Amino acid sequence: MKNKKTYLHYHAMLLPGMILLIIFSVLPMLGIAIAFQDFIPGKSVWKQEWSGFDNFDFMFHLKDIRSVFMNTLIIAVLKTIANLIVPIVFALLLHEVRLSWFKRWVQTIVYLPHFMSWVILSGVLASIFSLDGVVNQLFGLFGFEGRIFLADNTWFRGILVGSDVWKEFGFNTIVYLAALTAINPALYEAVAIDGAGRMQRLLHITLPGIAPTIVLLSTLSLGNILNAGFDQVFNLYNPLVYSSSDIIDTYVYRIGLLEQQYGLATAVGLLKSVVSIILIIVSYLLAARFAKYRIF
Repeated sequence: MKNKKTYLHYHAMLLPGMILLIIFSVLPMLGIAIAFQDFIPGKSVWKQEWSGFDNFDFMFHLKDIRSVFMNTLIIAVLKTIANLIVPIVFALLLHEVRLSWFKRWVQTIVYLPHFMSWVILSGVLASIFSLDGVVNQLFGLFGFEGRIFLADNTWFRGILVGSDVWKEFGFNTIVYLAALTAINPALYEAVAIDGAGRMQRLLHITLPGIAPTIVLLSTLSLGNILNAGFDQVFNLYNPLVYSSSDIIDTYVYRIGLLEQQYGLATAVGLLKSVVSIILIIVSYLLAARFAKYRIF
């Protein structure tokens, strides 16, 4: 009976979160029906005229839908790869620092951008990459002409990926630093006695020691492969760079809220959600297979 009372306390603690989850995540799922309707605002969802798969058929015949999905995939894949490599390299470099005060100072500095919203960071980036910004002033010293980077399709994707890495790599580094601290120091002492150099210790002790963490985070990132970052793109992009930066989320926002094509917007969002669920299932299967990670 004592254990049952304890479990009741735990469930009571979960209750507020479950209520919020049901209100804001479960109940809105009923709106999926709009994807199969000729939706007219002002009428109940259940009193709309059903159109079957017409919205999906119309979606696949749109000229720009291909570029939207390709932009989403390219940007998300580049972000995933960069956010995997950069934190690993930085964690390995920081792990080799022997001055603990300097390590804590650097870790705090690179960790701070994670807590800043893209609304603030977009203003900072717009100022840096503007025609009279710092970047163009530096280029001008070497004789290059100024350009508006945020209105240039050649540069915009690189700015998206680079700024996302800058914002998040400090937070991601913490995971790898935690994995590095779990490596038995006796292993380093043993290979040092055998005459192994720093690079050999890195290749044969450090990297194998954090390999399960790398595999786990890599496989789990597959579930977010279609999330290219709405907040970032929405605050940075403009019509001049739609061809290289318009992603699924921003496209749904424009055609749904601005152009009021609710059925089409819901169909696009539903397709993305279905693909994302499939990728999440695949990622957890891969995580269980290669990293022995299970949540059920």
